[in-house]
Amino acid sequence: MEILQLYASIKKDRPILPPIEVIDLFCGIGGLSYGMKTAGFHILAGFDLDYTCKYAYETNTGGKFIYKDITEVTAADIRDRYSDDSIRILAGCAPCQPFSSYSFKHKEKDPNKYDLLYEFGRLVKETSPDIVTMENVPAIRTFSLKSVLPDFISLLQEQGYSVWCNIVYCPDYGVPQTRKRLVLLASKFGEIKLLPPTHSKDEYATVRSAIGNLPALNHGESSSEDPLHRCRSLSPMNIKRLQHTKEGGSWKTWPKELLLECHKKDTGKSFGSVYGRMEWDKPSPTMTTQCTGIGNGRFGHPEQDRAISAREAALLQTFPMNYKFFPDENKVSITKVSRYIGNAVPPKLGEIISFSVIKHLVEYGKI
Repeated sequence: MEILQLYASIKKDRPILPPIEVIDLFCGIGGLSYGMKTAGFHILAGFDLDYTCKYAYETNTGGKFIYKDITEVTAADIRDRYSDDSIRILAGCAPCQPFSSYSFKHKEKDPNKYDLLYEFGRLVKETSPDIVTMENVPAIRTFSLKSVLPDFISLLQEQGYSVWCNIVYCPDYGVPQTRKRLVLLASKFGEIKLLPPTHSKDEYATVRSAIGNLPALNHGESSSEDPLHRCRSLSPMNIKRLQHTKEGGSWKTWPKELLLECHKKDTGKSFGSVYGRMEWDKPSPTMTTQCTGIGNGRFGHPEQDRAISAREAALLQTFPMNYKFFPDENKVSITKVSRYIGNAVPPKLGEIISFSVIKHLVEYGKI
């Protein structure tokens, strides 16, 4: 990308540049950090309460994984890690379950999670990083029980940050899934914003471009060459259901004897994507924590009678083939890796955020 070439050229012409250093709150397995590392940033550390993410985070990003509750993280925990002459970035994606559409429908809200963005704001105020970036679900903008996002933006502005905040459609930036995310960028240096879209509609990355070259699998199989290319077993009834589902189709084309009871009720008719197949030449649906199960959305393979594999989910989330999720991937937990992938920021989006920061720093003469 031109921005990355520009940054490389600047580093070549000016060997002594201030390092761009990142600390990632709610880091998970490191999707955001990895994207920022790819752009040339130095990943210092990631904080998270899921200790099982430690291996993937440290192995792929080079940063230190710190197992600590955000409410217990102090200013010193963050501030003391930055170099004196660095450009300091504080990044994070507060767990989005309370603000998700699924949570709204099912009323499964953890009130303690509403305050995590306030904790993020507390740490911004106490550490005063140069750049702040936050990613979350779009519904956080209209969440009515607490004004968490407006409060966060107001805090940033009160601390002297210029703030850009908007909904991003991920296919516009090369991510092969119809994921919409809220992205926030804030800077002490001046006006900052996300780069304009890099892909037009006829240039979108697709399911075919992401996973079309992987070897075929039967349900319940794993590839002998790639243990992450592994999919769940299906019941004989669910095999029949997929056999009656065309590419891009769903349960609405099934014969009556294959329908589930919920599909026969008015309340079930709105879930049109459940048991559906993806389409080869379109972006996939949003990868969720249940993205490897056909009963949880349009996660059926476009033509093979199975759900997508863990590897396919990872690629659709733009994790590269060499991303290491487990020390021994012959002992892959599909449930665990699906959760990792669904909770992650797509690394490609992390790159776009980083390129936007580089452009901003160039414009303001900071690099």
